[in-house]
Parts: sequence; structure tokens; C-alpha cells
Amino acid sequence: MRPFHYAFFVKDLDSTRAFYGGLLGCKEGRSTATWVDFDFFGGQISAHTTGPVVPTVDAGLVDDVLVPMPHFGAVLAWDEFHATAERLAAAGVPFIIPPRLRFAGLPGEQATMFLRDFSGNALEFKAFRSDAALFAKNET
Repeated sequence: MRPFHYAFFVKDLDSTRAFYGGLLGCKEGRSTATWVDFDFFGGQISAHTTGPVVPTVDAGLVDDVLVPMPHFGAVLAWDEFHATAERLAAAGVPFIIPPRLRFAGLPGEQATMFLRDFSGNALEFKAFRSDAALFAKNET
């Protein structure tokens, strides 16, 4: 699978570095006075300070739960997901949707959590017990 790139606005670079570099452990790449790149779990994200942070609305209905829209995130390995969740909780980062199991017992069963970075951008992290389940359909 080829890596992705996602660019978005943040309120400042100091808190962005603290969140993505410090809390999430993402390696910093190139930067200027107005933006910074990170290796976001194998993809590239670019955080820019030159515009307004896009507001999110908890309105996406998934498995009878309202999730924030828009959002971005990463699919982590099962153990990495749980270690990341513990690290975020220990740091006092509030969850929009705390770590939980979604679609339990179905082919698309996944661990998932939603939170906002220090600028208010919504993120989702998820994990599957098997990589084969990533695009599995839950037949009803």
C-alpha cells in the first residue's frame, strides 16, 4: 500500500509538535515558520498555521454512535493501538469516543477511538486483529 498525504490547519506549531511528535511519537520532517510535516504512522501529514482550523461536528452515525466529521487518522497494529490509547489517557487527552470494540463478532470487528488534537482537529485510530479484516464487509 502506498503512503498518503494529508494537509490541515492548526492553531500553532508548538502545541502541534507536542501532540504529534511528543504524545503520538510521530517523527518530524521538513518545516518552516508556518508549517511542519510528520511521519504519521507511515503517511505524511502537513500541519499549517496559515488558515482557520476546520470545525468538526459529531454527526457521522456509525454503529449507532455519532462520530466527528471531518476526521482523519491511522490504522494501527492491535498492540500499538492499545499502547497509544493508554499513553493518551495517561496524558489526560480527552476522548470524543473512548477506546472501544466496534462491530463485535462481525468481519469488520475493530478497536477504535476518537479524539481531538490540541488545535481541535478530530482523529480516529483503529486496529484490527487481522489485516484481512480492514476492508471486510459486515453483511446484514
